[in-house]
Amino acid sequence: MSGDIDIFGLIMGASPVVKVVMAILVLASIISWGIIIDRARATSRARKLSKIFEKKFWGGADIERLYKNSDEDRDGPLAAVFVAGFSEFIKLQDQSEIGRDAVLGGSIRAMKVAMNRETESLERFLPMLATIGSTSPYVGLLGTVWGIMTSFHAIGSVKQASLAMVAPGISEALIATAMGLFAAIPAVVAYNRYSNEVYRLEGRFDDFSEEFANILHRQM
Repeated sequence: MSGDIDIFGLIMGASPVVKVVMAILVLASIISWGIIIDRARATSRARKLSKIFEKKFWGGADIERLYKNSDEDRDGPLAAVFVAGFSEFIKLQDQSEIGRDAVLGGSIRAMKVAMNRETESLERFLPMLATIGSTSPYVGLLGTVWGIMTSFHAIGSVKQASLAMVAPGISEALIATAMGLFAAIPAVVAYNRYSNEVYRLEGRFDDFSEEFANILHRQM
């Protein structure tokens, strides 16, 4: 059909500046999808392993045996919080000059540090997703504006201008905006989703640390 749009032809016929903009947007889109896949795996793994560890912990398992058998890389972030808190508890409890409140406070601080470390690990690359999502439309708009400027400048150099002369240049320029949106929309959606996932996991870590602190307090 004569009305079909040759996207590849429009891209190849664009001006050098617009081509550079398009190349940047393609690279941003590739990076964005790489981060999306990586964060999907990371959050899914953290959620799954945390659920498994909670079942072990609240299933009546002996705390000391669970501590000895826990592997942070294998058992996930919640296990890392547990190991950090209990190892600090054991270390401080062996020091007779340290009071009970100091022992419990040290254990809580160790769990807080571990929580922050695990949260930072889960939030890795999310700021880059936010940057791609917020800037890609403007980068695409820059290419569009430049392409339209080039088209109108070319029109000014001829005596008679027609729609057939203007339309191809504007079409080439608008592809940059479309590519900017194509890069931005998945990045924004993924950023919101994984930020929410991290927030929920952080709340899960916080609840566990408070409950575990109560258990340690009763044991003391």
